[in-house]
Amino acid sequence: MRKRKLPSWILALMLGVAAVALAFVVSLFVLLFSGMRLKEEAKRSYIYVRPGDSFSDVLAQLQTKADLDYLPSFVLLAKQLGYDKMLQAGAYEIKDGMTCRKLFDRIRQGKQSPIRLTFHNIRTKEQLAGRLGRQLFADSSSIINLFNDAHFIASKGLTPETSTIYFIPNTYELYWMATPEQVFNRMEREYKKFWNEERLALAAEIPLTPAQVSVLASIVEEETNKKHEAPIVAGLYINRLRKGMPLQADPTVKFAVNDFSLKRILRVHLAVESPYNTYRNPGLPPGPIRLPSPSNIDAVLRYDRNNYLYMCAKESLNGEHNFAATLEQHNRNAQKYRHALNRLKIYR
Repeated sequence: MRKRKLPSWILALMLGVAAVALAFVVSLFVLLFSGMRLKEEAKRSYIYVRPGDSFSDVLAQLQTKADLDYLPSFVLLAKQLGYDKMLQAGAYEIKDGMTCRKLFDRIRQGKQSPIRLTFHNIRTKEQLAGRLGRQLFADSSSIINLFNDAHFIASKGLTPETSTIYFIPNTYELYWMATPEQVFNRMEREYKKFWNEERLALAAEIPLTPAQVSVLASIVEEETNKKHEAPIVAGLYINRLRKGMPLQADPTVKFAVNDFSLKRILRVHLAVESPYNTYRNPGLPPGPIRLPSPSNIDAVLRYDRNNYLYMCAKESLNGEHNFAATLEQHNRNAQKYRHALNRLKIYR
């Protein structure tokens, strides 16, 4: 019995459907292996997967950072491959031209990328905790709790006042999911690498401990933002320490009253009861008044050998200072500075 032939139009329809299906499958795989086009503001960025995040959460991030015109097709393919059920928490770097397949294979396998942790211009442990919390999975409250954990801090050889000195401002690579303890331990290792034999020897010559060098460097950094002045300021304060004179550093008073906007230090400020008030207390304060930069730590270690005991902002108000070896000269410098402030009607 002869088989009946399919009508040519049905055969053509079947071939057409098969061709469309094949084209669809091919297009899906092309999309999977095609490089992503990152938006200009996200040429180097990360996808952050939090514990409990869904595939939709990840796609929402990806949409803000990459031009994904083919997103519906990609979602379909990703679900077929099971990507939506294999997410592992972490930060995953995305780069222009990276394929979606490579990104999601990394997420599925938990191959995290280290993030760049950066902190500069920090005065208090609360500021530091906030800055770290904005860059890490750990929130700022868990970080500040660690800084205030007396037992943990003591186990590191620190005090509540010096609990931040291991955090030398710079940029570090570490994993986004790092716990506060892991971050602290990493900073401790970096601190001990920074304090090499040469720096330890220079500190011993002053003589100051590394922690005391950091405290003095924090005062130097608050006193001047002129790089050439930092060793001079450091030398001045070392002179005062050696003579047993109070430091009388205005930045420590600002720290004590928690007002860093002060342009003039008045008697009411000088009278504040605080271990950080170096007008009332001899020697160094119990902790740093900011996180000093590596360059200012080195400015203390390689301080200028001068005979200065006094400093005052220049009447030009350009951020530079007049230095003096005698109180008489200092009083003349201070008078010129006060006149400059009065002329500009700056009274606090």
